[in-house]
Amino acid sequence: MFQGLYVRLAILAQKLRGNAPRQAALVLAAVVLLPFLGIMTAFGIAPDTVTDTLERQTVIETVALPQLPPPAESSDLYWREARVERGDTIASLLQRLQIDDSSAALVLARSKEARALYRLVPGRTVRAQTTAAGHLMALRYLNNGQLLKIDRDGDQLAIQEGPAETEIRVHMRSGEIRSSLFAATDAAGMSDAIAVQIAEVFSTDIDFHRDLRRGDRFAAIYEVHYHLGEPVRTGRLLSAEFINNGKTFQAAWFQNGEGEGGYYTLDGKNIRKAFLRSPLEFSRISSGFSPSRFHPVLQTWRAHKGVDYAAPTGTRVKATADGIVDFVGRQGGYGNLVVLRHQTRITTWYGHLSGFAKGIQKGRRVTQGEIIGYVGATGVATGPHLHYEFRINEVHQDPLRVAMPPAPPLAPQHRAAFEEVVRPLADRLALLRETPTSLAR
Repeated sequence: MFQGLYVRLAILAQKLRGNAPRQAALVLAAVVLLPFLGIMTAFGIAPDTVTDTLERQTVIETVALPQLPPPAESSDLYWREARVERGDTIASLLQRLQIDDSSAALVLARSKEARALYRLVPGRTVRAQTTAAGHLMALRYLNNGQLLKIDRDGDQLAIQEGPAETEIRVHMRSGEIRSSLFAATDAAGMSDAIAVQIAEVFSTDIDFHRDLRRGDRFAAIYEVHYHLGEPVRTGRLLSAEFINNGKTFQAAWFQNGEGEGGYYTLDGKNIRKAFLRSPLEFSRISSGFSPSRFHPVLQTWRAHKGVDYAAPTGTRVKATADGIVDFVGRQGGYGNLVVLRHQTRITTWYGHLSGFAKGIQKGRRVTQGEIIGYVGATGVATGPHLHYEFRINEVHQDPLRVAMPPAPPLAPQHRAAFEEVVRPLADRLALLRETPTSLAR
C-alpha cells in the first residue's frame, strides 16, 4: 500500500516539474504524511500481544532466622551534657539532663561528698550518663581543676573528688593598657592568674602601682590545662613582653637539669632582682617616703620613713627578698609587725598587719614572694594599709628609689639548653608584636 503511494507521488512530481509553487506543495504533503507512516510502523506489533508463553507459580516458604545475642546493656545508656546557668540548682540541672531518678537526686542533694554541686559555677559543664528511662548511672562535674565523679555501683552511688587528668595547651595573647592591667588582660581574653604572673615577673623593673601608662603594650605565652576539651586552670607563664613608657622588657621561663627554674631575659640575664619593688601584687601608694609629713593620727609634722600601700584588709603581703624572720609580733605604733633580715645588713619592715601567715616565726627562712602576712589596720593607723620600710644598717632608705642588686646570672653550662628553649619563644613574641591587638585577642 505504501509502495503505490510513493509511485503516485513520484508521477505527480514529474507533472509539476518546473512549477515551484506546486513543488513546494508536494514537499509539504510528504512532510505531513511521514509521521503517520512512522506511527503505523511503530505499531507493527499490537501492545497486548503475548510474547512470553512460560508458566509462572508463586511459592512462599518460611525461613528460620538465626538467634541473635541480646543487646548489650551499654546500648541503653546515653551521655548528656548541660551548661550551668546563673541561678541553677541541683534539681534544675538534673531536669535539663533528663534525669528522672528521685533517689539519686536525694543523695546528691544531701551528700557531703557531692558538695561541689552546691556551688555550681555558671559556664561550667556537667555530663551525665542515664538509661533511656532517666535513671542516673554516672555524673561528671569539673571545677577549678577538681573533678567530681559519681558512678552507680548496684543500688548505691559511689562519689569521689580529685584532681582532673589534663593536657597542656599553649596560648598566645597580646593587649594594650587603657586603664589597668587587669582590664587589659580581661579584654585580651586572659585570666587574672596570668595578669598576676606578668606583674610578678616584671615587678623588679616596673612598679605596677604608678608606672603604667595608657598605650603600654604586653604579650604573653602561657599554658592552659584542659580536661576533655574544657579549660580547667591556667598554668605557667612561659614568656612575656611588656612595653612600658616606650621601654621594652622581656622574660622567658627556663628550668635547668637540676630542676631549678626562673625567668631570664632573652639573652640570659636573670630578670629577678634581689628585692621586689613592692610587697603587694596590686594596690596604690597612699603615702610615700618623706622627711616631713603631717601625721593624720598624731596631728603633727614628722618624717615618714617608709611607704604606705592602701589595700583591703586581708590582702596578701609578700617578702620582697629571701631572708630570715628577725621579729614577728606586736610593736607599738606598727601594730602587728614582721621584720625580715637580708644579707646581714639589710632589713625590711611590714607593719599594721591584720595577721601573720601560717608558720611565720622568728628564725624561719623565707623566700622572695612568699606570703608572710595580711594587710590590716593594727597599731596607729586610720584605715587598712601596709607600712613598708627598707633599712640598710638601720638607716631608712626610700624603697622606691634605692638601687636593687641583681640576682645570679645563668650558669654557663646551661647556656645551650637555655637557647634551645628560648629561641621558639622569642619567635612567638615577635609574631605577637606584629599582630594587631584586636586580632591577637
